[in-house]
Amino acid sequence: MIFESAYEIRQSLKDAVKVNGDRVEVLDVKKLQDGGIDLLAHSAVFGAEAVKKYAQWMIWEIGQELGARPASIHEFYIARGKDLWKDRTVPAMNIRFTNYDTTRAALRAAKKTNAGAFIFEIARSEMSYTEQPPAEFSAMIIAAAIKEGYFHPLFIQGDHFQVKAAKFKTDPTGAIKEVTNLITEAIPAGFWNIDIDTSTLVTLEPPTLDEQQKHNYMYSAEITKFVRDMEPKGVTISLGGEIGEVGEKNSTPEELDAYMDGYERALKALGDYTGLSKISVQTGTSHGGIVLPDGSIAKVAVDFDTLEVLGAEARKYGAGGAVQHGASTLPEDYFNKFPEVQTLEIHLATGFMNLFMDHSGFPANLTAKIHKFLDVAAADERKANMTDAQFYYKSRKKAVGPFKPEMWALEEDAKMVLYQALEDKFVFFYEKLNIVDTRKLIDDIVTVVEYHQPKPASGRVAGDDLGLSD
Repeated sequence: MIFESAYEIRQSLKDAVKVNGDRVEVLDVKKLQDGGIDLLAHSAVFGAEAVKKYAQWMIWEIGQELGARPASIHEFYIARGKDLWKDRTVPAMNIRFTNYDTTRAALRAAKKTNAGAFIFEIARSEMSYTEQPPAEFSAMIIAAAIKEGYFHPLFIQGDHFQVKAAKFKTDPTGAIKEVTNLITEAIPAGFWNIDIDTSTLVTLEPPTLDEQQKHNYMYSAEITKFVRDMEPKGVTISLGGEIGEVGEKNSTPEELDAYMDGYERALKALGDYTGLSKISVQTGTSHGGIVLPDGSIAKVAVDFDTLEVLGAEARKYGAGGAVQHGASTLPEDYFNKFPEVQTLEIHLATGFMNLFMDHSGFPANLTAKIHKFLDVAAADERKANMTDAQFYYKSRKKAVGPFKPEMWALEEDAKMVLYQALEDKFVFFYEKLNIVDTRKLIDDIVTVVEYHQPKPASGRVAGDDLGLSD
């Protein structure tokens, strides 16, 4: 069921939730969890525009009431820079598909392991092809937390808020504005962790590292100022920088120093602003992994020694350490090594999609429909030497948005199998990355603020301001 109006939402949930003006009061958590939050989540994704906005607002405000609130991981990362904790690596998990149910699986795994140090994220590019704008993405994270009774800080991150190099060459102002426009949309939606990615602007032709990194650090500083000037009161948004494009050559300590030295100079010239809490580096991985002709993933060598050195170098600047992208398709025996070399954060994305879409429980007829769609919609991505397995692997992320209704509407038997497999995989990562039993650590260090969103005008019902019932 999808609600058709704000009034219908209010009437259907009146035994569980009461709206008084611009605030929400939860009357019965169990009734809400037994079905109301499911209806809200579906309406927040698939409803008409006015219904969607109202359902997203309701979810946000219910989360504020119950304690399922977006938060910044900045303080936790700065604490690592001060050696107040160590030997743990925070997983930043890109939720591309069926966000509500997938996040529920991740939170069930967190409750099993008493984990608290983990991030839900989505990249700028993913927002487009998965059809998940910031407000929808964060609403699903919060709704999942409400459903699963996870009333703790929720770290929602904008991954790769990237400046497009091609556009920058012809229209630098416009290229930066695309990113700041996205930030303007994302921050009110609870994206209080943002990875600034201006690494696309690094140029290797100049003779000095400072010149090579100049556009990278100058625009990182400008975007930092932009974020700090609009962040909510009481929130210090966690910001990350990046010194090299993932999938390219490995990063060096000298490059990190050139970036950070330039960044600190540039930021100081703009005013008294808090800087970065982490730095993304390249040590041998690639986004999505390298797919072989039979569809399997090539085993790559991660330079863990370099990763350890870069993390230590980043901490010299007060950051929490280094971040590794493109990690989800690595061999399973690699993951315990990340906390051993003090990696601050790793990004996990494609592996979850592979598990979901390649699982025997995923409907074969839906796979066939997706392949048929990709044969046309992604035809320009098929290279002459590609096998079908390689083509479908590389392009199928483009089907996630168009097939969102079908993926959400899987039969219950399939859902049970698929989301249990995902839950088990989340448990695996939490254990290998040593974030088990981090909930108290997070609660002790992280400041969580109360932040209310303005009620959509379309949701105003006669009598709201008088406190009258519907």
